[in-house]
Amino acid sequence: MADLSTVFTGIRFENPFLLASAPPTESESNITRAFDAGWGGVVTKTIGLHPVVNVRGPKTKFLRVDNAGPRISMSKRPDSTLLASWNWELISDKPLDWWIPRLERIRKAYPDKVLVASIMAGSGDDRELDNWQTLVRGVQDAGVQAIELNLSCPHMDRVDMGANVGKDPVLCSISTRVVKEVARVPVWVKLTPASADIVEEAEAVFRMGGDAISSSNTFPALPPLDPATLDFEINVDGYVSSGGLGGPAIFPQSLAKMAQLTQAFPDREFSGIGGISSFDQALSYFLLGCGTVQVATAAMLDHAIGPNVIRELIDGMTAFLGRNAHRGWTSLEDFRGLRHGNVVAQSGIGRPDSAGYHGGREDEGEGYAVAVEAR
Repeated sequence: MADLSTVFTGIRFENPFLLASAPPTESESNITRAFDAGWGGVVTKTIGLHPVVNVRGPKTKFLRVDNAGPRISMSKRPDSTLLASWNWELISDKPLDWWIPRLERIRKAYPDKVLVASIMAGSGDDRELDNWQTLVRGVQDAGVQAIELNLSCPHMDRVDMGANVGKDPVLCSISTRVVKEVARVPVWVKLTPASADIVEEAEAVFRMGGDAISSSNTFPALPPLDPATLDFEINVDGYVSSGGLGGPAIFPQSLAKMAQLTQAFPDREFSGIGGISSFDQALSYFLLGCGTVQVATAAMLDHAIGPNVIRELIDGMTAFLGRNAHRGWTSLEDFRGLRHGNVVAQSGIGRPDSAGYHGGREDEGEGYAVAVEAR
């Protein structure tokens, strides 16, 4: 019998599929809808103590590429395919006092589901470090089963918040340490992919007692410029700032980050994020060693919380286990990490003998175009 349940950081999930911290998890109604739809867990929109006011205009848009041409644009049009999401939305604009009673109600209504609180504070002084502990006490007293530290938001102007912390091993270790001092539940740390070496930040987190790493958050990016107006496709009064790119476009990049992590720390726990819309993508993260995966972009485009996405993920995993029943595989643990050792340095990839070498060009199919002599 296929068993979709899994244990991650000591918590039992009915399935390993989570709705990630993002616009879909910013309200009580969306979180309850997500649990009703079948998600094994939900990570809340990031909760902080600083007042938050978001920019005017759209917070999230989607980039599409023409099916019959090279055009990439945020304009919604037929005969195009989703390439990525782009957002410059900050953390939740609701205060901790707004969140606490809602977290309590959700936990009471869904005792068998896993509710994870994403939180963020600064790392620049003792007051900010106290803010981390205030947030931890508030959400864990409300009943959440785990806490995810947002050290990855790419939109923060402050040098001691978000991705600016996640790119600094010292700040990562400080934030993790002060949280672990008061946390009674597992602590996950969401790291930014915009790092020179994500392994260094992960090592700092684990050294200070972090229970798991979530990776990747969105990659810093700008929206396209409109060739007709010469304005950015998303702007306020003509101005734009860097936002976060997510969705299918970052899938291979996020896998590369995860491979670095699982190879460096094969005995640690990881939650994979980036470009997941079906079980095929989730499987890639599992084969690299992840114990859970998180979804955002695909869910946003599917009734905000992804009822069809989670159905496909569950059906896909059930079918996968069925196809591999002859191997004795009945759960995620039977194949998790199966391929993390197959990612090697470039020097470790085999070279052909001289007869089989064609300068990197394929004889047939895709590859470099065949050179044509000029007339």
